[in-house]
Amino acid sequence: MIRPAELVELISRLAETRERISDLVFTPGRPLQVAADGKLYPVELPSFSLKKLTPFQTEVLAFGLIGKQRRLLKDLLRTGSADFSYHLPDGTRFRVNVFSSQGAYSIVMRKLASRPPRIKDLGLPKACYKIAKEKAGIVLVTGATGQGKTTTLAAILEEINHSEPLHIITLEDPVEYVHPPALSTFNQRELGRDFDSFANGLRAALRQAPHVILVGEIRDRDTMEVALSAAETGHLVFSTMHTVGAGNTINRILGFFNIDEERQVRMRLADTVRWIVGQKLIPKKEGGRVAIFDILYNNIRAKETIIKGEDENRTFYDIMTKGSPYSMQTFDQHLLYLYDKGIITEEVALAYCARRDVVGRGIDLIKTKRGERTSDLEESLEIEIENRRKW
Repeated sequence: MIRPAELVELISRLAETRERISDLVFTPGRPLQVAADGKLYPVELPSFSLKKLTPFQTEVLAFGLIGKQRRLLKDLLRTGSADFSYHLPDGTRFRVNVFSSQGAYSIVMRKLASRPPRIKDLGLPKACYKIAKEKAGIVLVTGATGQGKTTTLAAILEEINHSEPLHIITLEDPVEYVHPPALSTFNQRELGRDFDSFANGLRAALRQAPHVILVGEIRDRDTMEVALSAAETGHLVFSTMHTVGAGNTINRILGFFNIDEERQVRMRLADTVRWIVGQKLIPKKEGGRVAIFDILYNNIRAKETIIKGEDENRTFYDIMTKGSPYSMQTFDQHLLYLYDKGIITEEVALAYCARRDVVGRGIDLIKTKRGERTSDLEESLEIEIENRRKW
């Protein structure tokens, strides 16, 4: 068994090996690794003979991190994974996931910020300030794992914290950002330690006089049902979902319910959803990553589309494209903005876009404004003309 002091030294040394480290990764058959700017890098620590981790070594590290927390051991053995937080003596915090892979244990440790972020510091869209002023309803931040959803929500909560004297309850797995009280009062609860499921934690929160409730993730029908009820009774509910795009998010929610309930659920969503914010992290030209956002505000057109569904003449993409007066935007519009500012390359813009034809035309317009060649097709035509002249 690894001693606690040795574990602290190993984690501390790894966390200092590069700038902008987001994760520490321990996988059998691989060296020690850290993730920075969306890529994995091997690390050698001379004082630790861990050039290629064995299954036994990762198991020792996993149980060293878990310690005497029996609940986590039960979770790991029963479900194959366990989530928890880990703290270094200097205050550095990590969100830890230990999981079974082909009979061995792997570990990913997400490095957490020491203090909650602010909207202005992260450069989030101005819509986030409007979101922080909402009084009731549901706000969903969507995207794949590791795209910064929790960080965005923490920044919005911190804006509320510095704006209004409200009671904010968070239900998290685990607690990632600890919010020191400013004007608001926080009660931050952790799954497994303070409540047994998001649905039950949310039901209990309704009896705890909250103004704002953060649910770490909506994963099932029960949690969605209670979230809808909370929003309908005047609470502001924030949560995340692992979906991409507003339309996919609505469809995912409908998938929690039976077909014969769809009409009623659509009506409830139309009345309670305030914002759906999609988020991705993409590579910057000069290194590092930048967030792009897909933002839907529930105006009259969006409400109608939630109720009736999308068709050829009515899509969430079109609503967001034309919704700038309501602070709406699509991923594609944000990509073109970043490309125009020289923050990302053309290749990145085309790789992460939703509609290649839209972004391609937008890039050509920007190039024309700059006096640059607009496309490979134009280049091919010029070569063909030059060849004909030679003939």
